[in-house]
Amino acid sequence: MSQNQVITLTYSDKLKAFGELTKFRLSSLVVFSAAMTFLLAAKDHTDFLKLFSLVIGGFLVTVAANIINQVKEIEIDKLMKRTANRPLPTGRLSKEEAMLFGMACAVAGMLLLVVYVNVLTAAITFLSMLLYGFVYTPLKSRTPLSVLVGAIPGALPPMIGWVAETGTLGIEAWVLFGIQFIWQFPHFWAIAWILDDDYQRVGFKMLPNGGGKDMNTAFQIMIYTLFLLPLGMLPTQLGITGPTSAIVATICGCMFLMTTFHLMKECTAKAARSILLGSVIYLPIVQIVYVFDKI
Repeated sequence: MSQNQVITLTYSDKLKAFGELTKFRLSSLVVFSAAMTFLLAAKDHTDFLKLFSLVIGGFLVTVAANIINQVKEIEIDKLMKRTANRPLPTGRLSKEEAMLFGMACAVAGMLLLVVYVNVLTAAITFLSMLLYGFVYTPLKSRTPLSVLVGAIPGALPPMIGWVAETGTLGIEAWVLFGIQFIWQFPHFWAIAWILDDDYQRVGFKMLPNGGGKDMNTAFQIMIYTLFLLPLGMLPTQLGITGPTSAIVATICGCMFLMTTFHLMKECTAKAARSILLGSVIYLPIVQIVYVFDKI
């Protein structure tokens, strides 16, 4: 099937294809981080109109970033098992349909952020979309440093949430950015380890240095996870949260760290899956505890 050949679908199937294009679960997780940090920054009262606008606007711009990624990687996605059944590789949606949908999402999302949140939030969100879609995406097949570049837009949601509520880019926003920035490395390297066969097939360079599933990679994953222990306590040290959150963040960080020791010992995909599971448990728990223990 050529890139421009599109399968004839029913109306409901077309809607389902557009739904798949949004990567709803991933986009929702991104917005979750921003919403949690917004609630953390809110002191006296919560502006629910602003929060709603942040969530919907942020979701739409995140969808646009995901669509840019999928449009640029149509031919690559056809070659990988985990992506071959996406709407664009299968022809259920055309490239033009995806681009128009993505543009509509980007414009609508940015308007919501500018009008109902603030311009700085909109600017950082727009920067995140550009970095993810036009810098990180093409770098994946060129250099392992793509993970470093991709960690920047991946870590911006907490900063965006803080700026949305406060209107300022203070040290608190940078600390929350830093926590999620460091978290990205064990998270994405675990994914890269699990999906290495697919990534090798299309030339993605996602594992560090030599790109081996070996002790060197496992050790680096452990080191980055170790950094989360002191970072997780910084919100307490800055007076953003109370001591309970520092204790919970440390416990979660230690449990997360233990999964990396298992990978260092076994160097298997099964062990990498334990790290991936640990990462997706660690971040939301710590962010939720920050909100409930805020000062």
